[in-house]
Amino acid sequence: MTEMVYGSMPARVQEPVLPRWWRTIDKWSLTAILLLFGIGLLLGLAASVPLAAKNGFAPFYYVQREAVYGALALITMMAFSLLSPDAIRRVGVLGFALAFGALICLPVLGTDFGKGAVRWYSLGFVSFQPSEFLKPGFIIITAWFMAAATEVAGPPGKAISFGLLLVIVGFLASQPDFGQTMLVIFGWGVIYFVSGARMTLIALIFGIIGAGGFAAYHNSQHFARRIDGYLNAEVDPRSQIGYATNAIQEGGFFGVGVGNGQVKWALPDAHTDFIIAVAAEEYGLILVLMILALYGTVVIRSLLRLTKERDPFVRLAGTGLACIFGVQAMINIGVAVRLVPAKGMTLPFVSYGGSSVIAAGITVGMLLALTRSRPQGQISDLFRRGR
Repeated sequence: MTEMVYGSMPARVQEPVLPRWWRTIDKWSLTAILLLFGIGLLLGLAASVPLAAKNGFAPFYYVQREAVYGALALITMMAFSLLSPDAIRRVGVLGFALAFGALICLPVLGTDFGKGAVRWYSLGFVSFQPSEFLKPGFIIITAWFMAAATEVAGPPGKAISFGLLLVIVGFLASQPDFGQTMLVIFGWGVIYFVSGARMTLIALIFGIIGAGGFAAYHNSQHFARRIDGYLNAEVDPRSQIGYATNAIQEGGFFGVGVGNGQVKWALPDAHTDFIIAVAAEEYGLILVLMILALYGTVVIRSLLRLTKERDPFVRLAGTGLACIFGVQAMINIGVAVRLVPAKGMTLPFVSYGGSSVIAAGITVGMLLALTRSRPQGQISDLFRRGR
């Protein structure tokens, strides 16, 4: 009877998942990530051959492994980018719990691979570093706590996340892993600043960082050696920084030519920590600027899209993920040109790595999911309603 009077309601035709994903995804950021991965394979063809020869493997052994790890990272990135913000929050919290549990068990079950820092789990055919997977999960759970704190009668999310930060920093510093420690602190600081920062707590954080750095300098020979090397006006030409600096100078604007670089034969970490030196020597400043532009595209595009978000969790989590992704790239490149002390940090999607590239895929996948276009008004609508 109702249908005879008012007419029947038309059935809603739901848009298929993949067309909706393609319509709402940030295609500029997605393209930039794919180009970075392609550049990583290109540089891997040059940088990893000397290491393969040294270890008795086929010339392109590490390139093939990088292609496999990269493919897994891209598949992971695509899968995460399909998720909704609520699903990202649930998966992020679960991932953080698993990574944090693995971090706690490292002193008992982990290995140092002869490097003096117990950071990895070895499964024989593959190894992984829990702190790489901890970062995106920590960003998600921090954004969740701080977003919940903005609600009426919400929990003290800032205090809870700060306490969690101190616990994580304690575990990471004890390995020691000062590079990942600084990234975690930076990620928390960005989210805290965007959510509305109290200057007293920011001053306290800077005080803790300063005190921690002072204690690490006087209690860790490894940390002190890196700081002293960074502050020394003269660079040892036989050191990693010395080789990298010389390679960048030799490369000039157009590079010495594909395959003609020498730094890959001198640096044991040319395929990971100092991959940018290989790029600068063989392809010159042009490729380095292209890499910088691609990272800048991902970060800036993501932040611009997040300014339109009305959901505080999406804004906070997306900002944190975009910033730690960009800062990790800046630190890696900064080490090679001696802007920051050596940190032992990979260049996302470009450096060779297993757990690092897959963790980067998770980070960017979450970022792409949170920056997808969704039906909502502009954030400025909230201010217009309050007038």
